[in-house]
Amino acid sequence: MSMQHQVVLSLGSNQGNRLENLQNAIALIHKNIGTVVRISQAYESPSWGFESDAFYNCALLLHTGFSAETVLYKILEAEKELGRVRGAQNGYQARLIDIDIVAFNEECFETETLHIPHPQMENRLFVLLPMQDLHTDWIHPRYGKSVAELIEATSDKSECKIAGKLIAPLAEFDLHRYNYIAIEGNIGAGKTTLSTKISEDFNAKLVLERFADNPFLPKFYKDQNRYAFPLEMSFLADRYQQLADDLAQFDLFKDFVVADYHIFKSLIFAKVTLAEDEFRLYKTLFDIIYKEMPKPDLYVYLYQNTERLLEQIRQRGRSYEQEIPAEYLEKINQGYLDYIKTQTDLNILIIDVSDMDFVTQQSDYLRILELIQKQQ
Repeated sequence: MSMQHQVVLSLGSNQGNRLENLQNAIALIHKNIGTVVRISQAYESPSWGFESDAFYNCALLLHTGFSAETVLYKILEAEKELGRVRGAQNGYQARLIDIDIVAFNEECFETETLHIPHPQMENRLFVLLPMQDLHTDWIHPRYGKSVAELIEATSDKSECKIAGKLIAPLAEFDLHRYNYIAIEGNIGAGKTTLSTKISEDFNAKLVLERFADNPFLPKFYKDQNRYAFPLEMSFLADRYQQLADDLAQFDLFKDFVVADYHIFKSLIFAKVTLAEDEFRLYKTLFDIIYKEMPKPDLYVYLYQNTERLLEQIRQRGRSYEQEIPAEYLEKINQGYLDYIKTQTDLNILIIDVSDMDFVTQQSDYLRILELIQKQQ
């Protein structure tokens, strides 16, 4: 199940520098609404439904967490920012930029303001041909047809020819050069959300920690002294087994893998929870296992202040996490920072996300991508 909605937008322009208008619109959508994952070529076609200059059209595939209604609102804001003035007269008009929602996942919407899929898409080659460039496996939810089948069946025979190439915003990010990225952070820092988002946007293999089935976790939160050692040993065994199994499926020289944890998180938590003599024994076992594990090409640590962590833990509502004290989170954070300093052979990037919201603020997410991109 994808964390983000997959949205297809159709863009058109028939005034001024049409190619530049499309490129500016793509950049604004990517900055404010969601990740523009793929874009089509630009196509030129005659104006549809009225007499005017020929249009340039394109389509893009967008990943976004926003609802269809919010996407529509933000599209109208983007059109306004790009200089579109909506005339009072009814019917079709020449325009600097026009942005339409063509598809939202494979869902059907009928409201006063939203008609999804776009009710005219199957009659418009200037929508269908660019959409075909996106190479999605989208099927029309009403007709059960692929884009190729809709093109074959359309009654629109107007000329629609390739007019230029558009630059995809993600082209500036070469994350695949890392092969294996591990993203870590304190409890509630957002590491799973960020890992999932990057894997969806960059088509990476995703490795997520399976933690909910650890039988010692609820017991540990009730009686820490008694259950600390079996809990930490259980976590270490699980993490080692899972990482070894998951990473073995991939070729770390060819595949791009993003994980929301790395094996050394076990040591951080163990140092906080275990008594000194238990920790010494634990570390002996850990060091043997750590040598066996593949090291990530990039290790990202998301730093989040304690107040914000507690708020996010409350919001996600896992019952056994609700009693976690602030001091425990502070010790975990300090443990990470201390241990990170000793890891001279690991490529480490620390990102302070305390004032970021990379789920609802696309600009914050892009800032994180820029920091990962710049890391050598």
